[in-house]
Amino acid sequence: MKTENIKHEENEHSYTGLNSKKLLMWAFLGSDCMFFAALIATYLVNMGNNPPGTPFPEDVFSIPITTVSTFVLLMSSMSMVLSYASLSQNKIKAFRVWLLSTVILGATFVGFQIFEFYEFSHHEVKVECGDLIDASKREKLTDLQVKIGDEKCIEGVKKVSEKVPLTPQVNLFGSTFFTLTGFHGGHVTFGIIWLLSLLIYSFKGNVSPLNLDLAALYWHFVDVVWIVIFTVVYLFGVFPGY
Repeated sequence: MKTENIKHEENEHSYTGLNSKKLLMWAFLGSDCMFFAALIATYLVNMGNNPPGTPFPEDVFSIPITTVSTFVLLMSSMSMVLSYASLSQNKIKAFRVWLLSTVILGATFVGFQIFEFYEFSHHEVKVECGDLIDASKREKLTDLQVKIGDEKCIEGVKKVSEKVPLTPQVNLFGSTFFTLTGFHGGHVTFGIIWLLSLLIYSFKGNVSPLNLDLAALYWHFVDVVWIVIFTVVYLFGVFPGY
């Protein structure tokens, strides 16, 4: 069986003894980490400062859907590791398969995020009027549901609904949420383009383990950042007591 050869670059070391390209990538990731930390901190400070009658996290978040998208992104990290291992062993076909898998999983995550943004911008609050009378059921409703129900549930009406979209202009929660998650989505999109370029270059024999290593560092960083966002923004937003 004919084996394709992949270009191997000589290591370029800086005065620290580390590869200069990898050192530059770590410096970039360090600065990016502070950027994300600032965005997350801004979200945490402002997420409760919203005018009444506007959507809050518990009104719009769907934890099951976001959990699936998170799992998809985490699986892309595994396929990235397998891609790097295949390239290191000069298994080019396996490298391309796993790299393409990483791209597909990353694109699927972005698709989930686009769907989520669309749903938030067309959010509709539904209330069963009978739940407002039962004290135990009323406690499980969000403040927005109670407010809409108290206003619209008149005698003879069993169910009411009202469109209450969440956009960056609605409240501080919307502004900080879309900024933070949109910035992360942009990072994932850039990573997908980067990986696709490596896949194309592999057919010309211009991909080295170092090139893929740099892309892998970036991709794993994006995944780790999302774990923090998912925990702080989504889980703490819906389950603030935990």
